[in-house]
Amino acid sequence: MGAAPLSAQHAVGRLPGLKEPTLVSGPDATLWLIWLEQRPQERGRTTALIRRFGDSEAEPQELTPAPSNLRSRVHDYGGGVLATAVEQDRLILAWIERGCLWRQDWRLPQTGPQQPTPLAAPQRLSREGDWELADGVLDLPRQRWIGIREIEGRDELVSLALNATDQTPLLLHQPTDFAGYGCLSPDGQRFAWVEWQQPAMPWDSSRLWCAEFSDTGELVETRQLAGGDGISVFQPQWLPDGQLLVAEDSSGWWNLMLQPSADAAWERPWPMPAETAMPQWIYGMSTTAWDGEQLIAAVCSRGAWSLQRLSLDGTVQPLPQPFDDLAGLSACHGRAVAVASNSTSVAGLLEIDLRPATPIWSHSPAITSPLSVEAISVAEPLWFNGHQGERTHAWYYPPSGKPPGPAPLLVKSHSGPTAMARRGLSLAIQYWTSRGWGVVDVNYGGSTGFGRDYRERLNGGWGLVDVADCAAAAQALIEAGRANPGQIAIEGGSAGGFTTLAALCFTEVFRAGACRYAVCDLTAMAEDTHRFEARYVDGLVGEWPAARALYEQRSPLLHADQIRCPVLFFQGLQDKVVPPEQTERMAEALRSNGIPVEVRLFEEEGHGFRNQATQIEVLEQTEAFFRRELGLTDGYKAHNPVQQM
Repeated sequence: MGAAPLSAQHAVGRLPGLKEPTLVSGPDATLWLIWLEQRPQERGRTTALIRRFGDSEAEPQELTPAPSNLRSRVHDYGGGVLATAVEQDRLILAWIERGCLWRQDWRLPQTGPQQPTPLAAPQRLSREGDWELADGVLDLPRQRWIGIREIEGRDELVSLALNATDQTPLLLHQPTDFAGYGCLSPDGQRFAWVEWQQPAMPWDSSRLWCAEFSDTGELVETRQLAGGDGISVFQPQWLPDGQLLVAEDSSGWWNLMLQPSADAAWERPWPMPAETAMPQWIYGMSTTAWDGEQLIAAVCSRGAWSLQRLSLDGTVQPLPQPFDDLAGLSACHGRAVAVASNSTSVAGLLEIDLRPATPIWSHSPAITSPLSVEAISVAEPLWFNGHQGERTHAWYYPPSGKPPGPAPLLVKSHSGPTAMARRGLSLAIQYWTSRGWGVVDVNYGGSTGFGRDYRERLNGGWGLVDVADCAAAAQALIEAGRANPGQIAIEGGSAGGFTTLAALCFTEVFRAGACRYAVCDLTAMAEDTHRFEARYVDGLVGEWPAARALYEQRSPLLHADQIRCPVLFFQGLQDKVVPPEQTERMAEALRSNGIPVEVRLFEEEGHGFRNQATQIEVLEQTEAFFRRELGLTDGYKAHNPVQQM
């Protein structure tokens, strides 16, 4: 055996995306775990899997085998593609595929290790149309699915019968603009959901609405319960006794609050300087769950997540478990599940039995890590003075197995830009550290996980705050003697691609850059992007077109002559968020200035690369490009990397 850096084949394209885990109780109180798995080795196909809770050694059963591909294109980001319910011994699945709603029923076994069995072939409930569906729940007493339809530039709250085929959705409520995250009360008589309207994004301003069901199943007596201008609400859910729970950030933090009964005043039992929510880019997210007796919440503080027990009397107790990157929380009958990772474990299903005095947890990673624990570069918190001297956070990964001292540095600018740099094990980052690079993943101003004030640093400052923070993170590591000033690269995708290009334009720290589906022209973004983000840039830069001068000042395309270093571009030709024409124009502008440029186009990719082969190619070509352009020696061998046979 010989030591070698982590290969791209081991680093990317193998780890399936685990999404939306949920627990359901069978007829004999057996708990079943259902989750979605997006498989890059199957060109990004998403399927649903099931197994018994706590039986991670058992082979899961695929509920939606190929060619099924569970996917929604609502708002172009989708999510919320699967709804489940149990009726006696019958598991009912309703999923979205190719813009249609599908149903299949499965019989849950009463005893023994058997798997569920299908009662009939999948049935398509809705016809294909010029619309997209997402984010549904099953209303079993009325035998229908209730969710979102996006059609002709608007969202609608609609229903579809579960016992009919080839039908058109029935309109229940017409929001002013956007809606979602609906939930049905335990008695089936009330429905709550979230709405927001342009120019606000849901994490800027949103509102919680509620309505009653009439005898004929229509929504009546619609009223606003919470939220408003400058307040964001997230994930409403009902408790079994009819109390309504929602996260909202009027305190400056996404904290949970309760409404004990209809029209009662809201209570805030668990105030804390931490977040119990995240930006609503997609449907299907969950950070709180009721396990039958208590609330369990995923809480983010200073960029790291934990699990907390929240008693209705206001008591908050930590739930001991070793994972600090958490998502997709679900609970039932004293057990909980989440997608979880930490610095040394790849993402997997975390299952917790909450009933013992000391909870028992297990974790089943989606793949076996190709790295030994000793070979992993563990993220270190890095606090530095960023834009206008504001204290700013990043995660720094030192080179693996290399003595301290200046090293090549890769600065990562995350997408969103309201996303966050997370601490869970990223094999793509380990790919770089195993080759002698340091990596700094920057939570620039505007990132989530540090409160509303931190998130609002970017308001009006996109292209300034994020750029200054990325440059300051690199400069802090240079001054600490950990980064070589002549070997600093930056990379990012989407909004992170914009930050990358702007950093190359307006700072002198970086020596090379790589972009995936990057926003190159803010004017084009304001005039030609998809509906969900059509007014997003108003808040990030200024109201369009009144602030045209600011758009022009910050657009990398209009300042390509200020870039003096080589740039590599990756672009999907099916991208509706950032049209490929932006990348083509930016690359041509750099070529005309004599700057080394490479462009890689992918015919079948959109905004975000799903295919395994694409992900591998992007990582390998980025590393080769940086190595060549920064004059790094070929064939670096880490002292403590993955062992390859």
